Amino acid sequence: MEVILIRHGQTAGNLARRYIGATDEPLCHDGIVTSAKSGIFLNVPLVYASPATRAVQTSQIKFPNARTLLFPGLREMDFGVFERRTADEMADDMRYRAWVNGECFGECPNGEGRIGFTARTCITFSEIVAENLDRRRRYVIIVAHAGTIMAIMERFARPRQAYFDWHPTYCGGYQAHIDDGTWGITPRLTDYREI
Repeated sequence: MEVILIRHGQTAGNLARRYIGATDEPLCHDGIVTSAKSGIFLNVPLVYASPATRAVQTSQIKFPNARTLLFPGLREMDFGVFERRTADEMADDMRYRAWVNGECFGECPNGEGRIGFTARTCITFSEIVAENLDRRRRYVIIVAHAGTIMAIMERFARPRQAYFDWHPTYCGGYQAHIDDGTWGITPRLTDYREI
């Protein structure tokens, strides 16, 4: 089975380089244009998406005839008190410096940390994959967020790469093959390529 992981188009906060996780921003003009220019596919029947407006809009633009199933577990990390702020704005915030220096594993104050976020994301992804393997579907399309895609790829892709090495472009991501013969034992995404 093929899995296609697509990052949403840009929002105003993304363009300003703000942390936009739990904040529910719509696509900006550039995001709408990027979503359309990256390809519109009329024959896709089903897409899985984060319930964030930016992911739903991207899905609707790229796959206008698809039924979109929303999965809260595919949401971006909740950056807590760092939401809607830029790294420059937080340069003197000791909480932010500690979080970044700890490779973002610790919890954001009033938000999530990478460990819990990755667990949530990967459990949801595994459920989607298992359901689709059982139904013998040829492919699964997921429209979500950079962090969601990075967490999935870090956990399941072979050969392994670090979390930040998987950072996708807007409306980009990865297409990967699931080795369904070993999915239940040794989960892995193989033969992946950047899209």
